[in-house]
Amino acid sequence: MKLVRFEHKENIYNGVLGGSEIRTGLPDDQKNFDIREVKLLTPAVPSKVVSVGLNYRDHADELGMDIPDEPIIFIKPSTSVIGPDEEIMYPISSARVDYEAELGIVIKDRIRGITPDEAGSHILGYTCFNDVTARDLQKRDGQWTRAKSFDTFAPIGPWVETDVDPDDLYIRAYLNGEKKQDSRTSNFIFGVEKLVSFISGIMTLLPGDVIATGTPSGIGPMQPGDEIVVEIEGIGKLRNIVKAGNA
Repeated sequence: MKLVRFEHKENIYNGVLGGSEIRTGLPDDQKNFDIREVKLLTPAVPSKVVSVGLNYRDHADELGMDIPDEPIIFIKPSTSVIGPDEEIMYPISSARVDYEAELGIVIKDRIRGITPDEAGSHILGYTCFNDVTARDLQKRDGQWTRAKSFDTFAPIGPWVETDVDPDDLYIRAYLNGEKKQDSRTSNFIFGVEKLVSFISGIMTLLPGDVIATGTPSGIGPMQPGDEIVVEIEGIGKLRNIVKAGNA
């Protein structure tokens, strides 16, 4: 089931996508919308995005880094979140802005301190995520907050897929139509249940929060005017355009 948020005639709705039709409301008060006549929004409204660094074996090999003993995490603010077809703003303070295709986990309810065995029942579903990064600032700062936190640096979408097994999905990134990343979630160092449990042992996760599960090998730079597409098997495609920023 594909769960969507969308805007139609200045009203915002939640619905279920089937084919090209979106259904909203209860059966006795149901409305139908054509997806071509609405604007898709971020499918979740997270209070925070918890991102995982270095979670693909092929990415660790690419960087020449050791496999971590436990997940490496950082937070992207809610203000960095944008939806499908929205513009990624290239900040003037950066000379290199990279794409990072990732699987996003969307949390269903409030959780704290759960076990890996309990994690599945607290996951609403999965979405495509782009962990946009100002790579030069990341290297300059030695920590990741500034490089990961610019407005528009967390594209999410196009919807939340509730019926997909996250353990072995292909994940790809296309820059201007050229495939740049191509891996599978079976290359995870830490699986979905482990990540949800680990993070919930540190902080309370709220409904709609997103966990970005790390990126595979093949990361690279984008330029203003570029189109970047994240595609994940069983979920769909997240498309965004890069635009030169003024801040």
